[in-house]
Amino acid sequence: MANVREIKERTDSIKDIMKITNAMYLISSSKLKKAKKSLEATVPYFEQLQSTIHHILKHTPEFEHVYFDSRESKPEDKKTYGYIVITGDKGLCGSYNHNVLRLAEQEMAKHKNTCLFVVGQVGRQYFSRRRVTIDGEFLYTAQNPTLYRARSIAETLIDLYLKERLDEVYVIYTKMISSAKLEPEVIKLLPMERESFRTAMGRTPHHSAVFSPSPEKVMDHLVPNYLKGLMYGALIEAFSSEQNARMTAMDAATASAGDMIKELDLLYNRARQAAITQEITEIVSGAKSQQKKH
Repeated sequence: MANVREIKERTDSIKDIMKITNAMYLISSSKLKKAKKSLEATVPYFEQLQSTIHHILKHTPEFEHVYFDSRESKPEDKKTYGYIVITGDKGLCGSYNHNVLRLAEQEMAKHKNTCLFVVGQVGRQYFSRRRVTIDGEFLYTAQNPTLYRARSIAETLIDLYLKERLDEVYVIYTKMISSAKLEPEVIKLLPMERESFRTAMGRTPHHSAVFSPSPEKVMDHLVPNYLKGLMYGALIEAFSSEQNARMTAMDAATASAGDMIKELDLLYNRARQAAITQEITEIVSGAKSQQKKH
């Protein structure tokens, strides 16, 4: 059995760790609330963009546009698929990073030609260790996502798509279904699909519409902004999921530390009692020895 001093030192060490895990829980909670608030402030604008694109498609059924071009004439083995994988910059968040990285590997294995873009230091390190080629200039952090960062990422991907260096673009991130359920998800950025707008908007009142100077010009302006909104939403969702996962992990760590302290307190009391008993035994033995001498 460990002595009293060793048990006391171990207990103090665990209490210090508890302070850290509790602080990390509170920090993650604060970041989560801030991120959700930022997203809620921008949702009405991007929903209006989605609605306008839906109306253009509805009123111009024969409408063709480069952002909706699936490039069916191009052979499958000649197509290049772009994947943006959003991971965290740090660990201590349970299986958050592992799950999204595993999904990314599964999706990339479906195609011969892929181009990988990674947001987050954990993802970059993971793929680098496995010698998977990633875009070296795509150095974006996952911390504190902003509209500016989403715009920069979206513009890079749109440019590669328009130059036909990428034929399809997907985003792989983690969506927070609820505080207890996080799921890695894949969404398609480009080319866009008409059906996705019909499904998202449902039935809308029929009314006439005029698009000036033309539906094509309006779409040229709307789609890039809409894609920036999708990218921003994915960044916020991933960041929120990471913070939620870290909160769960830190809460579990704090609870585990509390259980360990209870066990150590029992050991401490037993060790202390044993030490007291030993001292009493030695005193009694000493007293008996003195009596025999006299």
